[in-house]
Order: sequence, then C-alpha cells, then structure tokens
Amino acid sequence: MDIGSLTSVSPIDGRYSGKTESLRGYFSEYALIKYRVKVEVEYFIALCGIPLPQLKDFPIPADSLRSICDGFTPEEALKVKETEKTTNHDVKAVEYYLKGKFKEMGLGKWAEFIHFGLTSQDINNTAQPLMLKDALEQVYIPELKKVLDIIESDAALWKDVPMLARTHGQPASPTRMGKEFNVFASRIEEQLRQFSLLTYPAKFGGATGNMNAHKAAYPGIDWPAFADTFVAGLGLKRSFPTTQIDHYDNLASIFDCLRRINTILIDLCRDIWTYISMEYFHQKVVSGEVGSSAMPHKVNPIDFENAEGNLEMANAVLTFLSLKLPISRLQRDLTDSTVQRNNGVPVAHGLIALASLKKGLGKLILNESRISDDLEKNWAVIAEAIQTILRREGYPNPYETLKALTRTGKAIDKITIEDFIDSLSVSEQVKDELRALSPSSYVGF
Repeated sequence: MDIGSLTSVSPIDGRYSGKTESLRGYFSEYALIKYRVKVEVEYFIALCGIPLPQLKDFPIPADSLRSICDGFTPEEALKVKETEKTTNHDVKAVEYYLKGKFKEMGLGKWAEFIHFGLTSQDINNTAQPLMLKDALEQVYIPELKKVLDIIESDAALWKDVPMLARTHGQPASPTRMGKEFNVFASRIEEQLRQFSLLTYPAKFGGATGNMNAHKAAYPGIDWPAFADTFVAGLGLKRSFPTTQIDHYDNLASIFDCLRRINTILIDLCRDIWTYISMEYFHQKVVSGEVGSSAMPHKVNPIDFENAEGNLEMANAVLTFLSLKLPISRLQRDLTDSTVQRNNGVPVAHGLIALASLKKGLGKLILNESRISDDLEKNWAVIAEAIQTILRREGYPNPYETLKALTRTGKAIDKITIEDFIDSLSVSEQVKDELRALSPSSYVGF
C-alpha cells in the first residue's frame, strides 16, 4: 500500500485499492475523459463516412484518428483538465483538446466538425454507458462467474451429503448440502441470463433530443437513422425519443439486475455464516492470521462478513442510482451529472465482495461428522414421511397422531420412532417401509 492509498478518503481507493484497481480504466476521471475522446473521435469518423460534403477530402484513415484515443494517457488527460480550468466545462475542454490535436496533425481545416451539432450529454450519455458496459463485461461479470464456478463445484462435491434442513430456524425435512449450494448457483445463473438480455442505453440527439442543428445544417440527411447506426456501432442502443439527456430507464434496469445478483450473494453469505456457526463448516487456518485481538482460539468468518457488508453498500448506491437517475426536471437538470460520476462505486464494492467470497469459499472444510450428528439427534423430522405414508394407507388421523408423538417436549430418537411404528395397526409390509426411513435417507430428489 502506498501513501496515496493511506490518505484516500474512500476505502475503494484506499484499503481495498488492490482489489479495485482494475476498475480505474473504466470509472476514474481519466477514464471518463478518455471515453469522451473516444466518442468524439468515433463521431467524427462517422461524419466522414456519410460523407458530409465538407469532409469528402479528409485526408487520413480512421485508424490514424483512433490513435488519438488509443494513445491517450493520464498526462494527456491533465491537459484537458488544465483547459477545463478556463472553460469550467468538462466536455468543451475535450472538444478544445481534440481541435488542438487536429491542428498538430495538420487537420485544422476540418476541426470545426468535432462535436458538430452535439450537446454535452450526447457525449456523456454515450461515454458513460460504454464505460459501464466495458467494466461489467471485462471485469465484473468474469469475477462473478469465478464465484459461480466455485459454488457449482461445491454443489457437485457435496451433492450426496445429507443434512438437516431448518425452516424458521427449526429442524425440518432433510436436504443435501450440494443441493442447497445449487439453489444459489441456479439463482445467479438466472439473473445472468436476464442480465444478458438488457441493453446499454445511449442518448444521441442534440440539444433537446431532436437533432435540430443537424437538420438545419443538412436537411437532406436522415440524421435519426445515422444516430441509431452510430450508437449501435459502439455496442449500445440509442434511446429515442429523449429530452436533452437519456431517460435512464434502461440504465436503471441494469442497476436493478446487479442489485438482485448482490442480494442473492448476501443470502449466500448469511447462510454460510450460519452454517459455520453451527459447525457444519470449519475454515482453513491461515498461518499468521489473527481472529481476535483478545481470544486466540477464534477463526472468524470475516470473508463472508466483508462480502456481505460490501454487497449491502453496493446495493444502497445501486438503489439510489436506479431511483434517482430516471427523474429530471423538464428537458434536463444537472443533478444526473454529478450522480453518474458514482456509477463505479457499487461496481467497486461488488468487486471487493467477490474477492472476499472467493477467499471465503476457498477456506471452507465440510464437517460431515457434525452434520451427521445433527441428523441423528432429530429423528422427529421423518414424521412428515410417516404421516404421509399412513395417509396413503387410510390410517385414521395420521397427522394428529404424529403431532402427538413428536410435540411432547421430549427427545425423539430412533428407538422412539421404532416403538411407535411397532404400535401401529398396519401391515408388516408397511411397517418395514416405515422402518427403512431415517433422517439421512429421507432427502427427496
């Protein structure tokens, strides 16, 4: 950890900087400026592709222009920030930066077609969803799938391990440890499926969404179709109609889906935390680690607690973004601008959580003897099976009979169940069927 991390206000760039540094290329101020440059350059290239009459003789290939963005360094971003001190406008500073680049490249004749007919939000509302898309697809989703792989691997490893289920915290019909892990795997997979159907929205339509300036300058061009094609070429979907800004409804859908994924992971963290407290799992001891500053024996489930806390932080911000961004006064107010600078915050907290989850899941050691003991102490849980078979046989009041047996406040063990079965007025064949039941075998499909 460097001095900068020690003096950072946010733990994202401080304590947890090692876990979040992969997001700096997508959500930092430098990243935002670079993506703005990218959108401006791609827009200029698209204008040349029409071509506009004044751009027919533009002399260099598209790749040469793209090198401006490809070679855009933090040092170049500082030049933009220096210009912003004068303009007090961040997108205009990018425009001036690119015009300066054009002049350096001997392209000053065409510089006025940079940002032609656009408003700032055509750039921001294209750059920011593109940043989010790249960050999620290239960093976040791959890390989530690593956690999913571990969960699925554990589900397969423990698929035949019977365990006592608990509904309302009370002993219930037995299940399998692998199946319980598979519940979480299938929930995450379903949300990833839904996530894959979502589109990343971009607004691209001029000052108030109508491409007024474009139509005034070149009325013969189908500018809405141009905008649709341009935005699609960036891997986004153009929102239309809009005001000056995107309505953010589809962006809110992305945040909502991320929140659902996080909520599933919170549920997983709490269940595993509880299983550890029940001694269904031990945790691998890491040499040198301290569980408590006062109690030397402790090995705390800190990875799952850290993950849970960060997932809850992420969800708090995702909820705010989802509820806030779709609301804007009339054709626009500026509140979305400062809010959207926090798009990376919930992704960062989520990434911290995924790192902790991977670590925690990797330390789990199944304690089969403790799980088996719990089953053996709870023979009452096969009462469901007994009363159901007795119902099949037409036995009078089977539910009430089993209720009277199992709710005496006394421990119900194997002998208690065997004595009860012996007392039943049913055939020996049915009694053998009932005797074959046990907490460890009564696990269903």
